[in-house]
Amino acid sequence: MSATTPIPPALREWAQAIVGPVSERNVSHNRPNSRVWELTYDTGRAFAKLSPNPTSFGRETRALREVAPGLKPGTVPLLRAADAHQQALLLSLVLGLPVKSLSLAPGSERTLHRHAGSWLRRFHGGPSDLSVQDRKDAAAEIARAAAGADKHLERAGDLITAGERWTVRWHAVELGQIGPLPAAYIHGDFQERNWLLDADRASNAFGAVDLERARPHAAVADLVLLTCGPWVGRPDLEQAFWDGYGRGLTSDEERALRCLSALDAASAIAWGVPNGDREIVERGLATLARLEVPTA
Repeated sequence: MSATTPIPPALREWAQAIVGPVSERNVSHNRPNSRVWELTYDTGRAFAKLSPNPTSFGRETRALREVAPGLKPGTVPLLRAADAHQQALLLSLVLGLPVKSLSLAPGSERTLHRHAGSWLRRFHGGPSDLSVQDRKDAAAEIARAAAGADKHLERAGDLITAGERWTVRWHAVELGQIGPLPAAYIHGDFQERNWLLDADRASNAFGAVDLERARPHAAVADLVLLTCGPWVGRPDLEQAFWDGYGRGLTSDEERALRCLSALDAASAIAWGVPNGDREIVERGLATLARLEVPTA
């Protein structure tokens, strides 16, 4: 969506019925289906968001209602209102600047990732926070990921080599052989693009947004975008994260992380090329190169 795309009249009217007259600014991500506007009104600011589909709307609404209220105030949006007909959300403001827009010194990066680990551990919660159905859904997500390799490879076509295809299929089989993994209610898109940093609030500086992929899953699934992104070549950032998270990975989680990373790489390449996202394509190719499995 273009940054100049105006807010739909129906969404504007709905928001104004809740907060009063507004002025708006498009703050959508530069990717398909991102539709977010910052609203300014007499007593403050909020965000109006249109979910891309009913599944995303349901996931984000549940996360905002059940998980967000238990986190430290100001570190995650709170739900002001929801409209299922429009798939619209009215969200509170999270202070801070997008991390992707900042140039941080190495020490500040480590502090950021430590805060990120601490935030994610609270978001994940504990085993008692998940219902029996949630745990079943989490296991089903792993099975679905393992079964989805061929779909990604078919979409990728000749964008990846025969050796890369072997690597993806090998990891899909490996993932299906791993036993039960610690489950959590995951963020689902936990990466620096969705992190905010407010340097003026030292004790509450980290925030995270965009919960439309939040759902029950293996907790380790939230680490894929980090291990394939900012942690590459930066073990100090990874260690800082684990210091904040409060525990490391089990051996099965380490295996699962490698497998999920390979499957994510295939998906990233298949999606990124037709959508012109060179960054995500390069991430996918680099991941497959690191995880290469020699053919017999």
